[in-house]
Order: sequence, then C-alpha cells, then structure tokens
Amino acid sequence: MPDEKAFILDEVRRYHKQVADEMPFVPGVTEIWPSGATLDADDRAALVEAALDMRIAAGPSSRMFESRFARRLGLRKAHLTNSGSSANLLALTALTSPTLGERRLAPGDEVITVAAGFPTTVNPIVQNGLVPVFIDVELGTYNTTAERVAAAIGPKTRAIMIAHALGNPFEVEEVAQLAQDHDLFFVEDNCDAVGTTYRGRNTGTFGDLSTVSFYPAHHLTMGEGGCVLTSNLKLARVVESLRDWGRDCWCEPGKNNTCFKRFDYQLGDLPHGYDHKYIFSHIGYNLKATDLQAALGLTQLGKLDEFTAARRRNWRRLREGLAGLPHLILPEPTRDSDPSWFGFVLTVRPGSPFTRAELVDFLEGRKIGTRRLFAGNLTRQPAYVHQPHRVVGDLTNSDLITEHTFWIGVYPALTDEMLDYVISSVKEFVGARG
Repeated sequence: MPDEKAFILDEVRRYHKQVADEMPFVPGVTEIWPSGATLDADDRAALVEAALDMRIAAGPSSRMFESRFARRLGLRKAHLTNSGSSANLLALTALTSPTLGERRLAPGDEVITVAAGFPTTVNPIVQNGLVPVFIDVELGTYNTTAERVAAAIGPKTRAIMIAHALGNPFEVEEVAQLAQDHDLFFVEDNCDAVGTTYRGRNTGTFGDLSTVSFYPAHHLTMGEGGCVLTSNLKLARVVESLRDWGRDCWCEPGKNNTCFKRFDYQLGDLPHGYDHKYIFSHIGYNLKATDLQAALGLTQLGKLDEFTAARRRNWRRLREGLAGLPHLILPEPTRDSDPSWFGFVLTVRPGSPFTRAELVDFLEGRKIGTRRLFAGNLTRQPAYVHQPHRVVGDLTNSDLITEHTFWIGVYPALTDEMLDYVISSVKEFVGARG
C-alpha cells in the first residue's frame, strides 16, 4: 500500500507539471491579478495525500500546523479556524467570557478601531453588543497612529482592535503599551501582515490575541481558513471552547477522558457526573478547520520566507518604477517597520486632472486588476449607518480613501515583466493627462 500511495503522489506531481506550465505573458491580454495563491506540486500532493488518508475533519495535520505556526511566531498557542473572519469573531468574543470575571467585555463597552478597513475587523464588536469607536488613518501608510488611539480612550473604553493595513503595520508597540497602561484588551488583526516586523519583532505578537487569514489572497493559503494566536493560556482555552461548540471538554475529537474525570464533574445546574464531553461553558460555534486545509497550510508554511521576500521585492519594484509621478500619493512603510506587503496602494490627489475611476478603468482595460481599500470609510457603509458607534476626531482621510484610493498586486506569482507593464501603463496614463 505505501508503494501505491507513493506512486499516486508521484503522478499527482507529474500532473501538476502538465497543467501548471506557464503561458507566456501577453501585455493587455494576460490577466494581472491583484492577489492570488501561489501553489506548487507539493501543495497539490499534500491535498491529495490528506484526501487519500480520508482526513476529512480536524486531525493530526491541524494539530501539527497549530504547533508549527505558533512556534514560528514565537507564541504559545494557535487555534485553526475556518476563516480569518471567524478568527476575528473568536478573538473578540473570547474577551466577553465569564471566566474573565470583572475584566470581561460587556454590552455597551467601547472598542477602538479604525474607520478605513475591512468589515470583519469591526463586525465582532457590533455582534457582541459592543460599541466601535472609529478613528482616522494617515495617507501613505494607511494606518492610524498611537496618538489617535490615545485621544479616543474614554471612560467606557475596554479594548482596542485594529488591523495592519495591507501588510504595513501600525505603531503596534506603542498601541500595545497604551493598552497596558489603561488596562485595555488588545486584539491585533494580523490577517494581511504575516511576515511583517515592527522594530524587529513579528506583528501578531503584540496583542493579547492576534488573528490570521489563510484565504487565497493572503500570505499563506489553505483555500479557506484562519487562526487565533495568543500566549495567554486562559484566553487560548476560551478560544478553543468557543470554536468547538462552546464545550467545556478539551479532548481531541475521537478521544475520551483526557482529564481522567469525565464522569466526575458538577457544573452549572447539571447533575454530578454529567458527561463532560457534553457540558457547555460558553455560547459557542463550530468554526473548526479540516485536515485537508491544514495539510495545504503545512506545505505553504515552509515557503513563507520565500513568499515574503517576493512580496517585498515586487512592492519595491513598483515603488521605484512609479517614483516621482505627479498627482499620485505613493505608499510609504511605517517607520521602524519591514512590511510583508499585501498590496501596493495608490491615491489620486484631489484636484488632479483625472480621477481614480478613470485610472482604474484604464488599468482594468489593460487586464491589470485593481481593488478598493476594502470598505473605505465604514461609517458610510449601509450596514453601519444606523449601528451605535462613536467617532473621535474627523475622518477626513478615511473619506478621501473612499473616493480616491485603490491598490494593485504584489503577490509572489507576479513576474518582473508583469510589474514593468503595470508601471509603464500607469506612467502612460498619467503622462497623457499631466
């Protein structure tokens, strides 16, 4: 049987080579995507091997990935989830756990976040009956500042939850210090920034909890998937319970009596001896990932350094190629950081002889894919207009981003030829209208 399995996996790699042969790049014809997964023969074989072993639920690959990923970031615990959005929901919901006593977040408490971002950083705040406090960001870095966070702290503030913008970190060390000084929880949304460092330290390691996404657009992919990380074992236990139906038991699926007292608990109003596998200490979900996803994640994790280097190289090529162009605000890394870039952000200056829409239409017409900076100013989105929230300061830059900003790709599969075509296209458009 092992020989037969090895034969099948060899055939899978051979098949990958057949179907993955790259077609030559044809300017204006070949799609240049803003993001996408970079997958090789090992990734395809890993998926097939997990399928051959019928590992259809969370199992050994999931546990191995959690251990290796936590170790890679220098944290104690990682819990795989079915998406980065679920990771955000789990991370913030964990802070409402009764096990935290008086520190737990309660409905009406405020959580500081930014107005210009992705909805699922903010949705868990609203879904838990908490109040988002929106602050503005800077143009160029597209992140907020510790100064803005400090100004937003009020008598009802209990937590901070902010995402690093397109791989570029906010002043995360300073924000973590603010959280500590004011006894606030801090959730670090690291979904777009795996591999980024701030003052030599990995992002995703500053918060009480951090989150990651493994959607195909992200630095590593499992197709779908996400992760919650922490070094706080109490919070890790809460995250695991919430992810796994809210149960109190910590046995792995298929295992029993890890605690040696399965029928010797008395919790809640249940009778003594009620089966611990069916005692629920949280109002939870089922947000687990599968071994098929984790098997892919393991092969992807081994290429993280290579992917990060490619993203930095591609971003630098675009930045150098577009330097000096009028009418455009080019992106800048946050000081003291080394971003693992998710995208390359461009903002058309107000009053320019062309609009963002005109530049985007031109690029899209040349098969150069673009994306908005997610939701723009979230307070203007229909889902949030009537939701309770507070705004501190003006949201001038968030409004400007809504009107004038977009981004293009830097992911590893983009070639120099593709990037040079993007550069020449932007230059041609701006030059013709300058």
